[in-house]
Amino acid sequence: MKRNKLVALTLGLVLLCSCTPKTPEPAPTPVPTVEPTPTPAIETVEVDVAMLKGPTGLGCAKLMEDAGMNVGSLASGNSYAFLPCADPAEAVALLTKGDADIAALPTNMASILYHKLDGGIQLLALNTYGVLYILEKGDSIQSMTDLEGKTVHAYGQGANPEFVLNYLLEQNEVDPERVDVQWHASTDEVTSLMTAGEAEICMLPVPAATAVLMQNENVREALDLTEEWDKAGGDGVLTMGCVVARTEFVKEFPEAVEEFLAEYETSISYMTDPANLSDAALLAEKQGIVPKAAVAEKAIPAANLCFVTGDDMMAGIQGYYQVLFQADPAAIGGSIPDGAFYYRAVSPITDVWKDGGSNGTVFYSK
Repeated sequence: MKRNKLVALTLGLVLLCSCTPKTPEPAPTPVPTVEPTPTPAIETVEVDVAMLKGPTGLGCAKLMEDAGMNVGSLASGNSYAFLPCADPAEAVALLTKGDADIAALPTNMASILYHKLDGGIQLLALNTYGVLYILEKGDSIQSMTDLEGKTVHAYGQGANPEFVLNYLLEQNEVDPERVDVQWHASTDEVTSLMTAGEAEICMLPVPAATAVLMQNENVREALDLTEEWDKAGGDGVLTMGCVVARTEFVKEFPEAVEEFLAEYETSISYMTDPANLSDAALLAEKQGIVPKAAVAEKAIPAANLCFVTGDDMMAGIQGYYQVLFQADPAAIGGSIPDGAFYYRAVSPITDVWKDGGSNGTVFYSK
């Protein structure tokens, strides 16, 4: 009897347990699908750059190479089109017509164009110090005074070479009228005359001067006009070349201008590094800046390439402009440029012009 009750109790518990509803397992929380944030496309700004052949264009050879391989454009978003110019007048025409946004120019022409265009360009950076040399077939020229009564073949009438030569003659008490300067249309003409021995004395910049010395062993370097400038105690630094930009382009594309300057500085640094000399010379030939790599290899160390921006740029060139103005106001367009001529970086945060002094960069090729 007890056993039957026990069995009945057991069966009852089993039935009770089987009838008790089970607590349902919680449904898994759905994982939201997160769409990947698209990477913003880099806005490509097409920058047309008029680049002079010769010393003023040497520092840009690496940038020209990188841009051609899409290295420069991928890094910054700039896309470059380089417009080679054999004569500064070509670069001036491209800027004036708006066919070039940035250009390399002689420093005195930059000032002239600033006045001519009523502030239509700005000076971005200095890129070349003194590059002028007096070469002689013989040994009669030991100082500036020795040029009196001589015939000198030269290129650069109406530009830095003419004004520098006249200033140095006057500082050495030589009337420029007492020197017969034969001005030629190109450095190639002067180079041909000196190489063939048809001229005795010339004034040329590197790399043209370098080519003459390599091709005619009877020609020697008589005077380095940068050294003569220092001896004369001229104010400022003898600065032959610079890069400028159209003011309208600077205002419309400030970031593109900053990117260009950063890439240009990198290019000049590469071209002036002695460890890169052979490769830099090959690039100068490849980009059409210098006809032969062998000439470029000897010319680059003497080309006085530099990269100077900000307050250092302004301080470095104003003294030179003062010298040119005192010699002939027309040499710089009638007056020394005002402060608006000098480029200052635009801050993307405050959108105001900031002082470039702390950001000014200076380095030399020798």
